[in-house]
Amino acid sequence: MASRWDAAMGLALEEARAAEAHGDVPIGAVVLGPDGSVLASAGNERELDADPTAHAEIVAIRRAADRVGQWRLEGCTLVVTLEPCTMCAGAIVASRIGLLVFGAFDPKAGAVSSLFDVVRDPRLNHRPAVVSGVRAEECGAVLDAFFSGRR
Repeated sequence: MASRWDAAMGLALEEARAAEAHGDVPIGAVVLGPDGSVLASAGNERELDADPTAHAEIVAIRRAADRVGQWRLEGCTLVVTLEPCTMCAGAIVASRIGLLVFGAFDPKAGAVSSLFDVVRDPRLNHRPAVVSGVRAEECGAVLDAFFSGRR
């Protein structure tokens, strides 16, 4: 069944493939503004920049904040190919993203439902809405192919 988030996830998948082309784990992210326009997009850049914090979500959030001129991304949507880790989940909360949309679940490091649920923790001052499983099989297949080629 088609989702209203399919097109945005397609852009995130393009970013994931671009990350793979330069040796990074193929994860992509897109930040949409309140009007649905693309504010920023990124793929993983950890290998590219030798930066352990350069996950796709972090890079896209930084670019979006730079574009709008403030750190608060209220009303924005983050679309990412893989369930965010704890670092990225914390950045999503800190940036006040209104909605998180992700593709594949990450049973090893996912911090939105698989291992933890950082973004919906009632003790935090901000809790974005979450839509999960958008194009999950396709998002997971990109990662599976990448890692099977490395084993």
